[in-house]
Amino acid sequence: MDDIIKSETIGVERKNFIFDLRENPRGRFLRITEDANGRRDAIVIPAPGLEEFRRVLDEIIEADHQAG
Repeated sequence: MDDIIKSETIGVERKNFIFDLRENPRGRFLRITEDANGRRDAIVIPAPGLEEFRRVLDEIIEADHQAG
């Protein structure tokens, strides 16, 4: 069983995204779940990869701002 350390939910258009920082015996990780009309998909990012994930996301956000 995973322990939830922190959980946040955001709604974007018709989708909900649930961000759960969790921990289990193998370590900490971020689970991002997309809920769209009852259909759920999730990705899991191990905690050691969170900084790199954030760096790439920041670059994508910056590219979107420059394009728009």
